[in-house]
Amino acid sequence: MKTKTTASFTALLNLVLLLSSCGESQPAQEAGPLGTAAARNTLADEIEASLQDELFAAWYPRVVDTEFGGYLTQWNADWELSEDHTKMIVTQARHTWTTAKAAEFFPEDTAYLEMSAHGFRFLRDKMWDSEYGGFFWTVSRDGTPLLEGTAGPDKRAYGHAFGIYGLAAYCAASGDEQALELARQAFHWLDEHAHDPQYGGYFQNLERDGTPLPPGEGGMPPKDQNSSIHILEAFTELYQVWPDSLLGVRLNEMLEIIRDTIAGEKAYLTLFSHTDWSPFFPLDSTGTPIRGGPMDHVSFGHDVETAFLMLEAAEALGLDLSATLERGKAMVDHSLTWGWDDEFGGFYDGGEYDENETTVSITQDGKNWWTQAEGLNSLLLFGDLYPDDPRAYHEKFLLQWSYIKANLIDHERGGWFFGGLDKEPEAAQRDKGGIWKSAYHDGRALMNVVSRLRGAHQ
Repeated sequence: MKTKTTASFTALLNLVLLLSSCGESQPAQEAGPLGTAAARNTLADEIEASLQDELFAAWYPRVVDTEFGGYLTQWNADWELSEDHTKMIVTQARHTWTTAKAAEFFPEDTAYLEMSAHGFRFLRDKMWDSEYGGFFWTVSRDGTPLLEGTAGPDKRAYGHAFGIYGLAAYCAASGDEQALELARQAFHWLDEHAHDPQYGGYFQNLERDGTPLPPGEGGMPPKDQNSSIHILEAFTELYQVWPDSLLGVRLNEMLEIIRDTIAGEKAYLTLFSHTDWSPFFPLDSTGTPIRGGPMDHVSFGHDVETAFLMLEAAEALGLDLSATLERGKAMVDHSLTWGWDDEFGGFYDGGEYDENETTVSITQDGKNWWTQAEGLNSLLLFGDLYPDDPRAYHEKFLLQWSYIKANLIDHERGGWFFGGLDKEPEAAQRDKGGIWKSAYHDGRALMNVVSRLRGAHQ
């Protein structure tokens, strides 16, 4: 199949090969364990079968809420529905995005596009605030906004990013102009209320009317890497269906902030930031910054994901890829140096640098599902771009796929476990779905991987 994802990657691969034509890199088919089209296609068939039969078949159409719209969220290990029916903009938009991409990936199955349209209608009719504009963070199953007594801000830039992301993908798959119009509104609302004209980027935490919460209120940092990388992701998706000049400026701005400041020369993402993008640390009772822990560590999954998202954005903008490619490769290499399990495969959840910033110790040795999915995607990407690199990305990609098959895919009940069974055997009985777990990371990774395995030879 020839999808938009495949076409985009082929253009990216050709550009990178052109940039590196004076160096040692050669086309992927000339070197390494994935050196022939036959080997790649055989592996693509295996991964596509898992995508279709073990992942998407478990989620869809099971999660479609035919009574109230949108998608049902909370599912236990046996795919039994929980009593918690809270619907978050992130999950609703991710399902809308995933089904839109599945509709393009499996064009013979028309059910995916209807499921994506179903999600679009819920985003439009229930998640969008008709009074103040913008997307609510959470609503009840029937779409009633959950504002009173909930923790955190009513609206968040992170949620808006995914709203835009899902709408743009559905528009691309369907040609629905109403979806594009709502995506435009969402972009302008976010830009008007949350964009920082002084230091660039977007404030994460917003009141219902869009007013950014004061920096540091309630201990919450005003900016962070997670909302930033997904704003980049969303703007990239939207720019491909709506190449607006302001959107292009903002997309380029986000790319430069993430590549040159949030990651920078250290080649890993600062998790939380002050308004001016200096690192944000919580303070103890004496006012001393607290280093380490949930607000100050190396998140290997975000780093390998961001390497891919930056290249995707640069390619969409038609930029010279040299600086972005260099930084993205450095981020993947840093994750392989400090966060990769050489024996069994898999990236660890997190680590912390020592006082001298020279050595990383693994402080979170689990291997959650989304990190492994993003790692699979980026290992193949960089293996194709650098097949002769001593890091042996292709070999690690094959080990990563073996790790996922053995430790993350529930071959009996379908879906992926929350964490790798080698580190968390109890994950076999944890929930399969929740407001933070849908078919987005793993679905995207497998679709991208299949497309690359086939598309790099087309």
